[in-house]
Amino acid sequence: MRPGEIDAELSRLMREDRGRLLAALSADLGQFELAEEALSQAFESALAHWGRHGVPQKPLGWLLRVARRKAIDRIRRAARWTERERTLAVLAEREGDGAKMAEIPDERLRLIFTCCHPALDPKSRVALTLRSLCGLTTSEIARAFLDTEPTMGQRLSRAKAKIAKAGIPFRIPDRAEWDDRLGSVLAVIYLVFNEGYAATSGRDRLRVDLCDEAIFLARLLVDLRADPEILGLLSLMLTTHARRAARADASGRLVPLREQDRELWDHAQAQEGLATLDSALVMGAAGPFQIKAAISALHVSASCHDATDWRQMLLLYDALLVHEPSDVVRLNRLVVLAELGGVEVALSQLRSLEPQLHAYQPFHAARADLLSRAGAHAAAQEAYDSAISLSRNAAERDFLVRRKSAVGGVGDAGEGATQKNAGHNGPAKSNREV
Repeated sequence: MRPGEIDAELSRLMREDRGRLLAALSADLGQFELAEEALSQAFESALAHWGRHGVPQKPLGWLLRVARRKAIDRIRRAARWTERERTLAVLAEREGDGAKMAEIPDERLRLIFTCCHPALDPKSRVALTLRSLCGLTTSEIARAFLDTEPTMGQRLSRAKAKIAKAGIPFRIPDRAEWDDRLGSVLAVIYLVFNEGYAATSGRDRLRVDLCDEAIFLARLLVDLRADPEILGLLSLMLTTHARRAARADASGRLVPLREQDRELWDHAQAQEGLATLDSALVMGAAGPFQIKAAISALHVSASCHDATDWRQMLLLYDALLVHEPSDVVRLNRLVVLAELGGVEVALSQLRSLEPQLHAYQPFHAARADLLSRAGAHAAAQEAYDSAISLSRNAAERDFLVRRKSAVGGVGDAGEGATQKNAGHNGPAKSNREV
C-alpha cells in the first residue's frame, strides 16, 4: 500500500472509529488525557509501521494494543508508581487478549457522560465530547460555536485538566444523577448527528458514519431509560436521516428539499421515527427534542413540499421558543413564516437578528433566499456572497454559488434554517435543508 493510501486509511479510521477506541482506552485507564495522548501516539506509530509492513488484518485491534503499550510506558515513567499498579495490571490483562475487533467494548456512552459531567460548564461539555467522540478538529468546533480557534483550544485544555484534577469517574451515572447530565448528553448526540448531516468542513456535505453513530447512541440510551426526550431525539434523527438518499444527485450536487424525489426517502425509517415520536408524546411531558421531532415529522408526512403543514410548523416553532429562546430558532421561525406568504414580514424581522448572527452562514443563506423571493435580486446576490464566504464545506459552497447564479428564479426555503442549535450553550449551527 502506497504512503498516500496509508494516510487515507488512517484518516478514515480516525474519522470513523476514534471515538470507540478512545472510549475503550479511557475505560481501561480511568484517565481521559492519558488515553487521548496514548491513542494519538498509536496513530503516529501506525503511520510508520504500516508504511513498512502494510495495514494489519485487524487495524483497530492493532491501534488499541499499541495505545495500551504507549500508556504502560507513560505510567512506568511516572514518579508515583504505587498509585498506578492497578492500572498497569488491568492493561497487562487487556494486552494479552489479542484486542480483536469483536472484543473491543463499546464504551462511548461512558465517554459522553464523563465529558458531560456537571463540574464542567455546558459549553465545554459539548465541545469536549465533539472533540473526543467525533474527532472534530479544534477549528471545526470553534467555527460551530462562532469562537476563535485559540479560544476553543484553551477551553478544551481547561476541560480536560478539570476532569483529571477533580477525579471525575469514567462511568454512566446512577439514575438519581441523570437529570443533571441528560440534557447535555442529548445535545451532544444531536450535534454528532448534525455534524454528519451537514458537515462543518470538507468535500462532502453528508457523513453517514456520524449520523449512524448518533442514532446508535440514542438507541443505547433508550435501552437504559425510556425517557420522552430521548425518544424525541431518536425520532428527530430517524425522520431526518430518512431523507439522506435524496439530498444529492448522481454528481454529488445538493438537491433542495422542494426538488427532492421523495420516492428515494427511506420510508421504513421515517415510519419508525413517527412511531417513536408517538411513543414519546403519550408520556405527556413534551420537551424541545419532541417539538423538533414533530417539526421533522411534518416534512416526512407531507406528500410534496407544497403540502407541508406550514401553519402547524409555525405553532411548533412558537412552542420551541419557550424552551429555547435562541436567535437560531427565531431565524427558523421566520423562514417558515415566509412559506406562509409572509416574506416581507420575515425580511423585516430578520434585520433584528443580524447583529447576533452576522458570522452565521445560514443566516445569510436564508436572507439571500428571502430577498430573491421578494425580487431584491442585487441584495440577494450580496447576501449569497456573504454566505459563500462563510461556508467551509465544498458541496454547500457549490450549492450556494448555483443559487446565486439562479437569482431571479423560484426561491427555495426548503426546511428553512431548521433548528440545529442545542440551546444557548451549544454551537450556533443550522440544519438548513438544501
